[in-house]
Amino acid sequence: MNTRMPGEDEPYVVRTDQGGVATLTLNRAKQFNALSQAMIGALQEHLDAISADAAVRVVVIAGAGKAFCAGHDLKEMRANHDKAFMQDLFRRCGRMMMTLTQMPQPVIARVHGIATAAGCQLVSMCDLAVAVDSARFATSGINVGLFCATPGVGLSRNLGRKQALEMLLTGDFIDAQTALQQGLVNRVVASDALDVEVEQLARSIIAKSSVAIGMGKQMFYKQLEMGLEAAYQYASEVMACNMMTADAGEGIDAFIGKRAPVWSGR
Repeated sequence: MNTRMPGEDEPYVVRTDQGGVATLTLNRAKQFNALSQAMIGALQEHLDAISADAAVRVVVIAGAGKAFCAGHDLKEMRANHDKAFMQDLFRRCGRMMMTLTQMPQPVIARVHGIATAAGCQLVSMCDLAVAVDSARFATSGINVGLFCATPGVGLSRNLGRKQALEMLLTGDFIDAQTALQQGLVNRVVASDALDVEVEQLARSIIAKSSVAIGMGKQMFYKQLEMGLEAAYQYASEVMACNMMTADAGEGIDAFIGKRAPVWSGR
């Protein structure tokens, strides 16, 4: 599916599917893949379609050109200097970001260049992230008088408070190794190893039960917002339900029988 907006020759987001992996490539290289209204809308359309597609086991978010994503389209925002426009823009962006965590498939950010402001938010809201060693990250809105409030939601749920606030208050870049140490990304590799690393991570997930992955991802994010006792009660119920699935029975039988499991997704 290639989503095109009126008057545009090229799709804002290009979807490619291979072996259970759907890759969504932000396709506005000259604009550093800025999250304009159209870009957000295209991403939302693809994510909604993928959420209901059982054939897709893993989603990869990538960027065309030199940048992964440079955040919101500042020119578009200045050309529409109206509070109602801003409220709608950030509401739509927030919904798209939430979809990344609510969809059953794990989402991997493939970060090959800079990820700034809402682009850094996009990385933080993906379930996993693999970055090249030359990638850089910043919540740079403060440099133009705009505190990155919405990126701060994702950032503060990945980094420690002081690390997140330092990025938000200074707008300074951090490098890939710092992003790895602080928890923004999972893995850092050389540029020529990026696709192999993303593929290996995706294949490791695809080899597992889709029903267990879907239940587990939903549980993980929900329990984070709970108190400790409530989290354990909820997690216990999820485990009990998971144990009743056909895949759990198959997996345990396969383990006991010393054979490879055959997942049914049920």
